[in-house]
Amino acid sequence: MPLNYSKWDALEISDDSDIEGHPNVDHKSLVRWKQRDIHERREARKRRIAEFQSILQLNAVLIPRVKSIIKDVGEGGPDKYSAIVEQLTRAPSNAKPAGTGPNQASFDVILGNMLMKIKDDLKAKGITKPDTLELTEAIQGHLDKMIEKDNETKEALEEEEKEAKKKITSDDIHEGFDSTKLAEHDEPKPEPKKKGKAKADPAIEVLNPGVQMKDLSLESSTAEEEEADDEADERVPDLSPTLLQFSKIKVGDFEGSFRFMQAHPKEFKREGVYDELVIGGFRAAIRGEKKYAKQCIHQALIIQYCDKLGKDGVSLFFKRMFSGDPRARQVFDNDLKETFNMMMSRAENAKKEEEGKERIQLVAEDPGSTITFNVPEGPPPENIKLEGPGTENLDPEEVRKALQARWEIFESFPENFKAALKTGKLDAVNDVLGNMEVTEAEEVVKFLEIAGILSFSKSGVVDETGKKDAAAPEGSAAGESGSTAAAVPAVNAAPDSAAGAGGDSGAAADGGAADGGAAE
Repeated sequence: MPLNYSKWDALEISDDSDIEGHPNVDHKSLVRWKQRDIHERREARKRRIAEFQSILQLNAVLIPRVKSIIKDVGEGGPDKYSAIVEQLTRAPSNAKPAGTGPNQASFDVILGNMLMKIKDDLKAKGITKPDTLELTEAIQGHLDKMIEKDNETKEALEEEEKEAKKKITSDDIHEGFDSTKLAEHDEPKPEPKKKGKAKADPAIEVLNPGVQMKDLSLESSTAEEEEADDEADERVPDLSPTLLQFSKIKVGDFEGSFRFMQAHPKEFKREGVYDELVIGGFRAAIRGEKKYAKQCIHQALIIQYCDKLGKDGVSLFFKRMFSGDPRARQVFDNDLKETFNMMMSRAENAKKEEEGKERIQLVAEDPGSTITFNVPEGPPPENIKLEGPGTENLDPEEVRKALQARWEIFESFPENFKAALKTGKLDAVNDVLGNMEVTEAEEVVKFLEIAGILSFSKSGVVDETGKKDAAAPEGSAAGESGSTAAAVPAVNAAPDSAAGAGGDSGAAADGGAADGGAAE
């Protein structure tokens, strides 16, 4: 039986051997030009087919309406003609062909322009007050041209579609059928037990037979869930610069959104665009920016609708929005309202939870006191020389160890907390502490006091008569002098509290040499 290969005759392939050119012209360039010419002609044919279909769709509505106008003018005369022109020009309908762009004129505007042109043409001929017969003949002439144009367009469309079907292209690829069948396997039947002596299970010898193993499944699963939550929080990044511009497009501006998406196609093809816009709207809602939050949700829903509509989802979605069909717009608006209200309620709940969260803050109990931070600039030098009064009984090696311990404690703090300490501002330090867990913040405050980084000073003149100039005893930390650390609303710290082993005299544990001394 001979094989029939005729079905492959319509397959358009690019064979290098079929392309012959001048020997001085690069053969590879000729192949590329040939391929580009094929694709350009194919795209031009698609545009012509779409244009012919749009003209036929428009004439399918206009021709019956023009016939109805001829009938009405024939019955009502010039007065009816004037009434129709006034209705079409003053209050035209927004109905237009489906699938056209926003600049497409509506049916009423097209008919109104046609009737005004007829009136101007009659005036050019010297007919200022045309009668019924002259008006109907003029309208009939336009109708005949429309019908003739419609027939020519149909013939041209048939010719273009016939030409397009001559060759098999990638647009003709479709899924014919898809079937999956898994072989069914019978369950193995249990083997009958053989009669005889039962074999004893092998005994496992352990070191501690009376101790039961600890079940780690719950702890491990809890740890995995916490780790997954942390990864989920870090998974959604901030809005990219392109998405930030896209999120600022006004609600309902579908034309602006369509142009923006056409200008940045790669940005909207990657994954996570919808999630980034929703998270951006949620954060804006928490900040109280209600208008911007709604814009983010509006743009996120546009992305979601385009994705759900498939490969040509962008063009299909905006065609429905531009078609003037109120049902499609109503479905989108209802979805926007429900999603936005749900997000705002969640944002309110999140704000309430954030307000009720315990925080650690540094606050001086005495209004006349000031909290300052002695931040070390670096590790101490190897050799330290102490000078000045009150340093006779101090050991330079012990001073160096204390300074080294303070530097190591400072380096153990998180990077953002170290940056806040370097600013020397209490508000910056409290902001970082407020974002920490209570236990972690309490531990940080504890080490601040131990290292002597946290210090207090009073404003004004203080009478120091009769007070000893000796260093405070070791262990006189902020807790002993009345400083306290508490959860929300603040961490209260008393003034005049020494830190570590140093007091007002500036001993070694206070982070340096005594007042007036120098460490080299």
